[in-house]
Amino acid sequence: MPLRQWIKSASYAIEGLMHAARTQRHLRYHFYAAAGVLLLAFSLGLSRTEFLILALAAMAVLLAELLNTAVEATVDLVARGHDPRAKVAKDVAAAAVLVTAFGAAVVGVVVLGPYLGEVFGRGLRLAKQAGQDIAVLALVLVLIVVLLLKAHFRRGHALMGGMPSGHAALAFSVWLAITYITENFFASALSFLLAVVVAQSRVSTRVHRPLEVLAGAALGATMTFLLFKLFQ
Repeated sequence: MPLRQWIKSASYAIEGLMHAARTQRHLRYHFYAAAGVLLLAFSLGLSRTEFLILALAAMAVLLAELLNTAVEATVDLVARGHDPRAKVAKDVAAAAVLVTAFGAAVVGVVVLGPYLGEVFGRGLRLAKQAGQDIAVLALVLVLIVVLLLKAHFRRGHALMGGMPSGHAALAFSVWLAITYITENFFASALSFLLAVVVAQSRVSTRVHRPLEVLAGAALGATMTFLLFKLFQ
């Protein structure tokens, strides 16, 4: 598939995610929960395997909620008036979300239980993490926050416009991560310059307003800075 076509397809997919986040309150709650669980797991010092299990469980819940949204939209498009079969379809789709969420909760209790038991015994001590792991977590959390903020402000599209600029947020998150990981002035300066170029391009092409770009840059840099301060 040509790169341009792939980007176009990805844009449609992200637009669907944005629409679901704007219109489905429960999906937003699941995003909040996923971000909170991942941050808690990071704080407790779970192994990479345990962290991956929790991440997959959170993704399963989000996937079930997205499929439920798609089923509801399809049923509303097809059904005319009150139809018991439409109710069954929606109820079963909602049940899929419930079962998935219950299963994810069980996984969370099994994986996090021993660590939380230690916290009650000796208190919470934030685990120290490798810089690369912190950078990945920062990117994931920045993406989630950008998505939720765009859904809240209800302006712009997936990769075009809206508050804040996701491109600027990710670019400045990467800049700060490179700075912390390499501790090299030239690497930091070069990555900062590239982040500024990315941010400027969003304004010069009139995809974003300057305030949206500044907000995205501040969001990405601030979140990454706080995560490195907490876990490194």
